[in-house]
Amino acid sequence: MPARSRTTEPLYRIKADLFKCLAHPTRIQVLEVLAAAGDEGAAVTRLLEVTGCEASQLSQHLAVLRRCGVVTSTRTGNAVEYRLAQPVVAELLVVARAFLLASLRPDSEQLRLARRLPPLPGASPQAVLDAVAERV
Repeated sequence: MPARSRTTEPLYRIKADLFKCLAHPTRIQVLEVLAAAGDEGAAVTRLLEVTGCEASQLSQHLAVLRRCGVVTSTRTGNAVEYRLAQPVVAELLVVARAFLLASLRPDSEQLRLARRLPPLPGASPQAVLDAVAERV
């Protein structure tokens, strides 16, 4: 196994930090809602409704996503809106979904439930499932 280059080691660390940032179901759910919202973003009230979190919990999750640069926020009066910091985050979610769906058995309950997931920009759930079905 080749030794890691000192010039690339920080990139590995940054990538690992990104994946740590994403390592919670609520944060993934928030990112999928924001991906579906596109440039319009989503108000905190919408995110509270979708996630079912307490406001303090959601605030902590959003703070983690802001710190790692995955989302941005804008405040207008008392309302706060969130958006993906970069459109490529939506692509990451699509690839992650396709990767995970490919590992599910064709007759699994998880796959049945996955068919009801909200669409992600760039690929409908059906398109992702069809692509996975072609590999099986």
